[in-house]
Amino acid sequence: MINQVLELLEEKKYAQARNVIEEMNAVDVAAIFAQLEERETIVKLFRILPKELAAEAFAYMEPDIQQNVIEAISDKELSYILDEMYMDDYMDLLGEMPANVVKRLIKNASEETRGLINQFLNYPEDSAGSIMTIEYVDLKRHLTVQQAFDHIRKTGVDKETIYTCYVTDENRVLEGVVTAKELLLADPNEIVGNIMSTNVIYVQTLDDKEQIAKLFSKYDMLSLPVVDKETRLVGIITIDDAVDVMQEENTEDFEIMAAISPTDESYLKTPVFTHVRKRILWLLILMLSAMITGQLITHYEDAFAAIPLLVSFIPMLMDTGGNCGSQSSTMVIRGMALDEIQMKDFFRVWFKEIRIALVCGIILSVVNTLRIWIQYGDFFMAITVGITLLITVIIAKSLGCILPMLAKALHLDPAVMASPLITTIVDVCSVFVFFNMAIWILHV
Repeated sequence: MINQVLELLEEKKYAQARNVIEEMNAVDVAAIFAQLEERETIVKLFRILPKELAAEAFAYMEPDIQQNVIEAISDKELSYILDEMYMDDYMDLLGEMPANVVKRLIKNASEETRGLINQFLNYPEDSAGSIMTIEYVDLKRHLTVQQAFDHIRKTGVDKETIYTCYVTDENRVLEGVVTAKELLLADPNEIVGNIMSTNVIYVQTLDDKEQIAKLFSKYDMLSLPVVDKETRLVGIITIDDAVDVMQEENTEDFEIMAAISPTDESYLKTPVFTHVRKRILWLLILMLSAMITGQLITHYEDAFAAIPLLVSFIPMLMDTGGNCGSQSSTMVIRGMALDEIQMKDFFRVWFKEIRIALVCGIILSVVNTLRIWIQYGDFFMAITVGITLLITVIIAKSLGCILPMLAKALHLDPAVMASPLITTIVDVCSVFVFFNMAIWILHV
């Protein structure tokens, strides 16, 4: 259907395109805008849309498309869009736009919205207050179910969700929660206070948004109330915002684990030199740190001068150690991200990785020892490589669990201690152990 609309737009059959678009979901409509390159076409398409659909699709557009639309439409059209947006989407929009566009957005906002913007800007960027919305349904405990439904019908049109309703007193203090399902199944004359749940899971405005996202995953919630220090309800966080937070955090962790400075921009829309700037620092650090391995090899040049075959085993030892360390660090970082692993589990995790390392190391060592013995007919050379490999695996898996947990203890992101850094450290350790074992066993 998207391709059909694009073809109609290319043929300038706007009336037919409008008819097709009216049957589409707002997310798919936003996807059409993402495929248009000319601003003139973007504006024409936006203006042929029904107002409600245009406003809804606008919230799903990419920031650069939103900016094109904002700069091209009139203040009256912009005011309508802004009036239809939920507050959390509005704040996201302000955060994505350049200063000149932000000024125009605030200029066309209502006085009430401007006050709310100032309130939201006071919350830290990574807090619950920064991602919450104020469009929620609140009820009073003395209402009957029938009165509650009347209230929902009257006020629910502009709310982000009506499935979960929050019960507050006259001072907005959160007292309970009741779902639309519970109201539907209750007697119309039943009192809301009798069917609401008082065991409410809530967060405060300054709580970290990453921890809040974990609550959604843990309790399978669709929305979560946000309260102030006096337990007064000030907003809610919906599942779509929690999913966005999870995606942002996962992306950031992946980038850090790959030794790339985190960025909010999409891959294709990020300039080449920005990619370079985000990557080059870690590449320089890792390259320079790898020189330690070169210095070690130079230090033991007499050993491999006596037995040149020793050098051929270095890549295998380094690669195996790096892979083992990466496996452990990935599992530990994931466990900490999901709160499966706490700092109190340090020795338990380390002991587990040591046992895993022993089993894996023995298997790898035996296979390699037999291979080298059969291939080169040198039993002591095979034993040297086999023992080195076992020690390397133990060191790698130990570092793979210790370093991320050490980072967490130092209030750093555990993802910093991921594959590139651990591989570099393991390379040094494996070379050091290898040549010392060669000196001890082969007497070189």
